[in-house]
Amino acid sequence: MKRRDFIKAGSAGLLAGMLLPRCSLFTLPAATPPVGLQLYSLRDEMNENPEKTLERIAAIGYRHLEAANYNNGLFYGMKPAYFRDLVNKLGMKTIASHLIFSSDESREVIDAHLEAGIEYLVWPWIGKEQRQKPGDYKHLAEKLNELGLICSENGLRFGYHNHDFEFYPLEGIIPYDLLLEHTDPAYVFMEIDLYWIAYAGPDPVEYFEKYPGRFSLWHIKDMTEGPGKEMTEVGSGIIDYKKLFEYRAMAGMEHFFVEQDVISGNRFNSIGKSYDHLLSILE
Repeated sequence: MKRRDFIKAGSAGLLAGMLLPRCSLFTLPAATPPVGLQLYSLRDEMNENPEKTLERIAAIGYRHLEAANYNNGLFYGMKPAYFRDLVNKLGMKTIASHLIFSSDESREVIDAHLEAGIEYLVWPWIGKEQRQKPGDYKHLAEKLNELGLICSENGLRFGYHNHDFEFYPLEGIIPYDLLLEHTDPAYVFMEIDLYWIAYAGPDPVEYFEKYPGRFSLWHIKDMTEGPGKEMTEVGSGIIDYKKLFEYRAMAGMEHFFVEQDVISGNRFNSIGKSYDHLLSILE
């Protein structure tokens, strides 16, 4: 039987499959980290008025953040120390940052993130021209290992964030498997986007089992039932996050972030709804 326990089945609310109780082999963390938010969810608001936006995020209850606008030594147009102090004064901490950079730029990037108090750097995306054949992913893995080593030598962590395309076969090979096999766990972690893996079809628990401890960061957003597979607030779709969080120790999860790329309606209400649901299933 194919296990898809993390997908809720139909309107009756039954689970799609039955999992064996493997979780008992792993000790759960003493405490789940605070609910985090990937700021890409509010990218327009952050660009228009970052101070006011951060205040409203803090008022909802979020305590951890992941940045998505680092450029030329600045975060959302702010110097690293200013951005750090602004976030910290609101009772929050920026844990991670999405960015693309070369080894030649690494000194400036590392100094800026250290000053901002950010520990995790995440490669967020590769273009279509960079993912045409398995060899492209092997080349990417080499680059990730190189940057991961540089980050590690400077007290930072480095990882890769997936979408759906990494799970579609190329010449009979699953690119995500290739990345996991060709990146060094000592230098490269995975930030697993649980919406996109659900969108593509695989069971994330199978990855947690095969590659335990590799998935340090999680992206959390839900998916509507039906062929559209649209993004929706956590708790409003078919992904069973309560079940998935039972595997957080096996996966190696250290932090997680709500990230909803597409939001219809009021964005603050949307991230508030996701926050409330996560709080209810993690208490």
